[in-house]
Amino acid sequence: RTVLGSSLSPFINSGDKIKILFGYYNCYEIKREDIIIYNFAGNENPIIKIVKGIPEDKFELRKSDFGWNILINNQILKNFKGKPYVISDNRYKMLSLYERDYKGVIPKNAYLLLGNLVSGSVDSTRFGLVDKSNIIGKVVFE
Repeated sequence: RTVLGSSLSPFINSGDKIKILFGYYNCYEIKREDIIIYNFAGNENPIIKIVKGIPEDKFELRKSDFGWNILINNQILKNFKGKPYVISDNRYKMLSLYERDYKGVIPKNAYLLLGNLVSGSVDSTRFGLVDKSNIIGKVVFE
């Protein structure tokens, strides 16, 4: 398959060739930092993202000078370049609902998925935690 989009750039770029192991997670556990592909109702094509939070992780949003940081297990999440994710008030509103409703713990079968853009992309900062049933495969490189 060929990647469309740049939310994982420069790690994965639009036009890069990837291999998808469909059904991989029917047999194996989803791990933090796995690169996955999942179905999102708002998109015709599956979306590729990085798993940043897994079930039972402590999940927190903390105000910073420029927006909101996302913390998992008391650590500020960073992208591949080592830059912290800083999300806007609008994206904070979406994720804060999950933080409140689940008392700061990612529930069973739910995952926090992010791109490499520190301000967020079409990822959990836009539509919240993703259920395992929507994750359709693991991405590997050809």
